[in-house]
Amino acid sequence: MPEPEYHQLGQAVRDGGSGCIDVLSPPPGADPEDCLYVALHVDGAAWVRRHGVSTVLEPGDLLIGADRHPSGLLRDAECRMVEFRVPCFYLGGVRQGDVRRTGGLVARGSEGVGSLASQFLRTLAAQARAHRARPGNHLARSVSDIVAILVSELLEREGPERAGGSAELLARIRAHIEENLADPDLAPEAIARSQHISVRYLHKLFQQDGTTVGQWVRQRRLDACRRELERPSRRQTSVSAVAHRWGFVSHSHFSRAFRGAYGVSPREWQAYAAQSESRTPS
Repeated sequence: MPEPEYHQLGQAVRDGGSGCIDVLSPPPGADPEDCLYVALHVDGAAWVRRHGVSTVLEPGDLLIGADRHPSGLLRDAECRMVEFRVPCFYLGGVRQGDVRRTGGLVARGSEGVGSLASQFLRTLAAQARAHRARPGNHLARSVSDIVAILVSELLEREGPERAGGSAELLARIRAHIEENLADPDLAPEAIARSQHISVRYLHKLFQQDGTTVGQWVRQRRLDACRRELERPSRRQTSVSAVAHRWGFVSHSHFSRAFRGAYGVSPREWQAYAAQSESRTPS
């Protein structure tokens, strides 16, 4: 059966004329252009052409990309989609460049993490329309966390296959790191020993993924500290206590690493999160 005629998307996806929904505002020091766009397909007919293959989008499916105007998206006149914008700052290490190199990502809204993300985005869109403002802070941060997990999973699938099951091994290593982030002695030697591999092979696995063991551990610890510092229940907790809880021995080292990763100091981030909480409807 021949494909029906579609018009290439020539303008940003609109939600009832209200435009793109900003899930969260970029924090101080972050590049406002460093963000991902997530389009939720609501109804109508739409196709995505990627690498010479056409994929039909079903209601609830998600199209994720670094550009607001995806060149491979085709749709008919009845198609409705809701577009969201998420700063990469909140996506736990997901980089805009990674998604750009893949040419965009498609997630089915009927399975796995894609289903969870689709449901949360529907709820977020309904809340944004009801308040006629940026959606509730707690929901928005939950959406960002789920989108980060989804994008990481999709990028892993898009990446080149690794020989000898190394992708599965790397996934186990990352899971071990997540479970032991609070251990200040979480070093390459201990990680390699837990997986019964050499330190040299451990470094090779992370190098194939474009990073180092130390960089990965540090970034995951920083992400954990950032999330904890923004929680209302932790507002009275000192920055030093949070850093120590997640494996940072030196407060000065933690502060420098945090500013280097996010462009603001831990105290500035804590204050910014508190202001955002007070301005945003819950």
